[in-house]
Amino acid sequence: MRGGGAACTLVVVGPTGVALGGVVVDVFAPEVPAVTSVEVLASDPVLREGVESALRRCREVTTVRDGTPSVTVIVVDAVDDETLTVLRDTRGTSRRGVLLVATSVDATGTLLAIEAGVSGVLRRREASADGLAAAVLAVASGHGSMPPDLLGEVMARLGGLEGNLPGRHPASVLDEREKAVLRMVADGHETAEIARALAYSPRTVTGIVHDITHRLRLRNRAHAVAYALREGLI
Repeated sequence: MRGGGAACTLVVVGPTGVALGGVVVDVFAPEVPAVTSVEVLASDPVLREGVESALRRCREVTTVRDGTPSVTVIVVDAVDDETLTVLRDTRGTSRRGVLLVATSVDATGTLLAIEAGVSGVLRRREASADGLAAAVLAVASGHGSMPPDLLGEVMARLGGLEGNLPGRHPASVLDEREKAVLRMVADGHETAEIARALAYSPRTVTGIVHDITHRLRLRNRAHAVAYALREGLI
């Protein structure tokens, strides 16, 4: 059952579910299906039903309780050891990623959740119907989502996690084409915009970023940008 309603794909979700522009967490996105299937996990069945009900207001989302969902939403009070265990166990069970909705979360908890495989983090007080839908669709499209007040600290810490690759000067890690793409990522451009500006196909742009993250053993596109900035490559 799905009701009508507006849906937005956002990179960062503000308290009212409104897009906060100018910050890119994970720009390059796989094509999102017309309807995104979502499974909600919560220890409280009433809370689970409430989140499912809110998501059904978005015409681009459908909730499921079996099979392989596009996105898994996990609702918790805090990012503790039990939560991290659940996140690790859940990793890989959804096709697109995991969204964590927590009553309380700070930068440390966000980083731990990312390490455990989470693609997006949302505070419960920000989890209106529009905010939930926006965060789910952001995760489904390959973008990251997190509270904007934590973004700066999380990005700074991510940038400090990756040291230089052994035996190689940082300047030799990326070629000019890769640097050009990452510069545009850092400036907030979407895949299509980068493709037009650099005369590449969108698939080529996506492939370039995938190659960077895979080769340098970086966690995601946000980490790739943070690494390149920290090393002075872009």
